[in-house]
Amino acid sequence: MKKLILDVDTGIDDAMALAYSTGTKEIELIGVVGTYGNVNISQAVQNSLNILGMIGKTDVPVYEGASHAMSKSSFTPSEAGKKIHGQNGVGGVDLPQAERTKENESGIDFIINSVKKYGKDLVIAATGSMTNLGIVLKNYPEMAKEIGQIVIMGGALTVPGNVSPFAEANISQDPEAAKLLFESETPIIMVGLDVTMRSILTQEDTQRWRKVSKAGKDYADMVDYYIHVHDETAPAINGCPLHDPAAIAAVIHPEFFDMLPLAMTVETEGPSVGRTIGITDKIREKAPNVKVCINVKERAVAEDMCNVMATLYANVK
Repeated sequence: MKKLILDVDTGIDDAMALAYSTGTKEIELIGVVGTYGNVNISQAVQNSLNILGMIGKTDVPVYEGASHAMSKSSFTPSEAGKKIHGQNGVGGVDLPQAERTKENESGIDFIINSVKKYGKDLVIAATGSMTNLGIVLKNYPEMAKEIGQIVIMGGALTVPGNVSPFAEANISQDPEAAKLLFESETPIIMVGLDVTMRSILTQEDTQRWRKVSKAGKDYADMVDYYIHVHDETAPAINGCPLHDPAAIAAVIHPEFFDMLPLAMTVETEGPSVGRTIGITDKIREKAPNVKVCINVKERAVAEDMCNVMATLYANVK
């Protein structure tokens, strides 16, 4: 069984990815590393602890990772992020405070030690900024050849970005770290807006969770908030996109996706900063390290996640 580390900036879609990854039988979640993005680092870590406690997964440790981009000295959550995920990152839902606290070991050290311990059996799913992975590569470049797989929710190849015409939000938080990651030899699956905007969850889906437990109701409240925000910001999709859960789906069900092998980079200067794009000089490489998801079985992600989460919530005492 593959070992999984989640690298998250825990907002609402990260919360779904947490539940999805703990509820599925195909992988073992060995730890969660917090980062900044949807919320600041302390809120992301606490949200992860609270969510794991709520769904009865208190055995999963949570670590604190980077609090800001590699080239910056601080981070402040954006007003757009506060609107999309709520002031507390989980749609204003008042989650019970977890009894467990964050681990003393840093998230960076935890990732490096896990790579050394599990090697090719380890997968990291990064659904926030790429800063933690960038720092790991600087401190332990051997990760590129030793790890089994990194799956990122980030980028946009065939569609515009969501923070600029060029850039997707997670990549834009730290384009230098993302560039370092893409241009390493690390095996990467990029789950970007190309597919996440096609994988949609509706209130009909969340209604299934309300009936099974208090945890299911709290999750439905969180995601319904997220859906209502998207009714305003992206009414054409008739629901909410499954950004971060799609990354988990790519870990456990790669057959849901069509992937394009491509040598990738990230633009770090000029008006297109944050753009994820192929490298012209390497366009003919036979086995590039990146596979870009460019199509998805549209209902497959939602249906699999909903089934896993409904079972998970039903088993929470």
